[in-house]
Amino acid sequence: MLKEKILSLKERLLEMAYLVEKMIEKSIKGLVEKREEILKGVIERDEPVVNQIEIEIDELCTELIALYEPKAKDLRIVLMVMKMNNDLERIGDHAVNISESSLYLIERPPVKPLIDIPRMAETTIGMLRDSVDSFIKENPKLAKDVLERDDMVDGLRDQILRELITYMISEPGTIERSLHLIRISQNLERAADLSTNISEDVIFMVEGRIVKHGEEEG
Repeated sequence: MLKEKILSLKERLLEMAYLVEKMIEKSIKGLVEKREEILKGVIERDEPVVNQIEIEIDELCTELIALYEPKAKDLRIVLMVMKMNNDLERIGDHAVNISESSLYLIERPPVKPLIDIPRMAETTIGMLRDSVDSFIKENPKLAKDVLERDDMVDGLRDQILRELITYMISEPGTIERSLHLIRISQNLERAADLSTNISEDVIFMVEGRIVKHGEEEG
């Protein structure tokens, strides 16, 4: 019975992860294609659903611990789901932030061609997908691969920042638009960081090793 409940819990978490992944995807698609309806959908439709699922998963975890008193690995899995649930909800919040900035940007002339932000988003989405997959399959190798990609996202964020600072200095009229683009890159970077957190927790859950920013202890 406990195994079935844990399986059901994982399935619900996968639903949430898929929705959050799509939110990030749509927030960038709406920006690139200048589609207001996609961006408003992330804010008005998707976010309330994610918030509701987060509450449901939290309640399921609490109920499962109270009724079944899981031990050892089962308890670690339930506690991991609770933490991932929170991380996924926060990634959803970042997608909303991106959509809000995108709504501002699509009504104004572009500062520069959008090349690095879509690349950054693609890497971030891949990290999110693989971090959740590594948990479901209990695959530490995949989790480590996610950690390695974090530097790529950080590098793109720094590159975007450097370029936009140059634009803002040479053309003060671009400052507000540039700040929104910087905000988008920062939200993507934070979403990638949360995926990294999930992957670090997977490695600890499966191998019992603490891994932080590429360093191993114990």
